[in-house]
Amino acid sequence: MSSSVKAVTPRDPYAMSHREVLEAMTGLLAALFTALLSTTIVATALPTIIGDLEGSQTAYAWVITTALLANAASTPIWGKFADLFNKKLLVQTAIIIFVVGSVIAGFAHNVPVLLVARAIQGVGMGGLTALTVAIIGSIVAPRERGRYSGYMGAVMAVSMSGGPILGGVIVDSPLGWRWTFFVCVPLAVIALFLLQRTLRLPTEAKQGVSIDWLGATLLTGGVSVLLIWVSFAGKAGYYDWFSRESALYVGAGVLLLLATLWVESRAKSPIIPLRIVTERTTGLAIIASIAVGVGMFGATTFLGQYFQTARGYSPTTAGILTIPMVAGMLIGSVGSGQLITRFGKWKGFVVTGGALLVVGFGLLSTIDHATNLWLVGLFITIVGLGVGLMMQNLVLAVQNTVSVHNIGSASSSVAFFRTFGGAIGVSVLGSVLATRVSDLSTAGFAKVGAHPSASGGSNLNITALPEPIATIIRAAYGDATGRIFLIAAGAAVVALLATTLLPNRPLRRTIDIDPALDPMVATEPGTAEQPVAAGQPAR
Repeated sequence: MSSSVKAVTPRDPYAMSHREVLEAMTGLLAALFTALLSTTIVATALPTIIGDLEGSQTAYAWVITTALLANAASTPIWGKFADLFNKKLLVQTAIIIFVVGSVIAGFAHNVPVLLVARAIQGVGMGGLTALTVAIIGSIVAPRERGRYSGYMGAVMAVSMSGGPILGGVIVDSPLGWRWTFFVCVPLAVIALFLLQRTLRLPTEAKQGVSIDWLGATLLTGGVSVLLIWVSFAGKAGYYDWFSRESALYVGAGVLLLLATLWVESRAKSPIIPLRIVTERTTGLAIIASIAVGVGMFGATTFLGQYFQTARGYSPTTAGILTIPMVAGMLIGSVGSGQLITRFGKWKGFVVTGGALLVVGFGLLSTIDHATNLWLVGLFITIVGLGVGLMMQNLVLAVQNTVSVHNIGSASSSVAFFRTFGGAIGVSVLGSVLATRVSDLSTAGFAKVGAHPSASGGSNLNITALPEPIATIIRAAYGDATGRIFLIAAGAAVVALLATTLLPNRPLRRTIDIDPALDPMVATEPGTAEQPVAAGQPAR
């Protein structure tokens, strides 16, 4: 088999040399680093930001959710653009949009302005994450992609470990929290310069380009309505989970999503191609990705709050305490990538990742305001390993089943549902946390005979509260956090089941699906319909 592969590899019309791939990845990884850093910096700064802007727990969750919603809603559009237009110009456009959002966020004087800025940032981040994966999938064969995942893993590790620490240092310094947004601007400009110098991709002329704007609008509307519902359901002053208002929100969201399916099934060039997302590998990967998003974004969002609000640590220290999870992600992503390239086996890693997520979140569901920090560190390390083993490898499994001409749509579909799961997860977990904190705080106040104001349990500016009240609220946050990780464990069980059912297809050694180039792929079931235009590659 090895001699056969050597004989056909030079004829792959899409193949790049190792040096060419590294040059192309330089600017891409710089852009990806900027997008990830912007998210992790804000995570540890959020308690201070919301406290300074006098926001509530709902506002806290929505600062994250807004960016994730914009990210999720724009990802399929960016992915479709990647299949139709110049990918290099698209990445540069995404960076510019991201910079604009960062500047507005840095000058925000209240929560509504901050939410608008986060939405703009989310659109830019959606482009950066979707296009980076799509471009790498366009220049590196699935079997060889593991050797480059080490670079992506390193970038993820540095951004996700350095971000919380840098965010904490900035918040604790005279610069203040606004510089957690401003600091990303020069990094984005550097990424823009590197992309201009290093990224060289052939441009293929597309005839009869059609963009499904109606489908994109319906999809965004449906997702937004459901997110609004889960953000306010069960909260005092709004509506119950089972109520007329909830029925209206859920009904409207489901109708919009059903209309999206109807439009997508008839669109000339759908935003989310149903033929691709309903393929068994892609469908199961999407289900697993939703669960991964719930766990990953939920963990990173609320762990920072746990360490600061419940345990009373500074933003800098809170950032340091999240390093074990990032270390687990680094080991999981880099280690599995190298082993997949060496042995060509991938399914065992994603199934193991699903099992680790179940175990990790199950253990985190037992924490309270007094849990030993060494135990918390061990638990989040297990979660990090699970995420590292699953996140990129699920995308790899999907990319292995589609033509290079559809790789943008396929990759962005997985990213969309992962981010959508994260947005829903943050909203649901934030709502559950707020309700649980309110109940525990009320019980705590009753025990000591205290009668705080109605907003006392929801205002995150705890340092401004009397010490006895602050102690009760901190304990309530610590004891309530375990409940949200129990929900995340349930989502992880779904991810484990989905990964177990994934077809264990061998990784092809060519970038595009073409039986003439890779006989191994030609014998795989279900690939006959995939080589869209593969027989007429760009010359």
